[in-house]
Amino acid sequence: MIKKTVKETLHAKGVNISIYTEDFQNEFISLTDIARYKSDEPNDVIKNWMRNRDTIDFLGLWESLNNPDFKPVEFDGFKNDAGSNAFTMSPTKWITSVNAIGIVSKSGRYGGTFAHSDIAFEFASWISAEFKLYIIKDYKRLKIDESSRLSIVWNLNREISKLNYRIHTDAIKANLLPPELTAYQISMTYANEADVLNVALFGITAKQWREENVSFKGNIRDYASLNQLLVLANMESYNAILIEQGKAQSERIQLLNQLAMRQLKAIEEIGISEIKKLER
Repeated sequence: MIKKTVKETLHAKGVNISIYTEDFQNEFISLTDIARYKSDEPNDVIKNWMRNRDTIDFLGLWESLNNPDFKPVEFDGFKNDAGSNAFTMSPTKWITSVNAIGIVSKSGRYGGTFAHSDIAFEFASWISAEFKLYIIKDYKRLKIDESSRLSIVWNLNREISKLNYRIHTDAIKANLLPPELTAYQISMTYANEADVLNVALFGITAKQWREENVSFKGNIRDYASLNQLLVLANMESYNAILIEQGKAQSERIQLLNQLAMRQLKAIEEIGISEIKKLER
């Protein structure tokens, strides 16, 4: 999957702090920007912080918990020397020596040293406890805004899916329901066709999902991801066309599965940053 870098900016006591993510789970905050709160020479500030024994211990623990490719032998050498007058450390040295992933050095105009939010907040504490609180406050604001935007888009796609479901059921009614069917048979036909979509997209029927998630309220589609809801809306329209064309159910479920896989892959490659543009 092609990774899309999504950038935001935190604002703390007049300082703009860059933040980015590529997977919407791990966020990296600019240590360079945080260090500017203390000095016009941010690189020196970062290096001084990384000389401390407590810092090396913290960074090593973070990597051991989150990085399967971390090099503990090289880390032990740094741990033994940390804090001594002759000990020096830089982000680049740390990254290359222990294969670190928690700190990242970026080049270019908008480059600098970035660190995972866990590490960045630790650095901010060393800079200033007060400044760290301002950073956390705006970070929470950013997360609330992000959650609100995603919720709006999720609900919008859920409503689109419901509208397309009407198109879907109308196609079933016009093409798959003989007039002599009972009300129960009609309801079973609708449910069966809904499960055609469920199996094609989720790989499971509604009944199977309920049996595996007895403590959950609602149905399988209420717990669908934003991407899945977007694809589901397209699948309902496509299935209505296939029904009108007289395609057998066995053929339709294969075509629908192929459509779902193609569209999910395409949406993931575009990234959620592009979906946010649709929201605007």
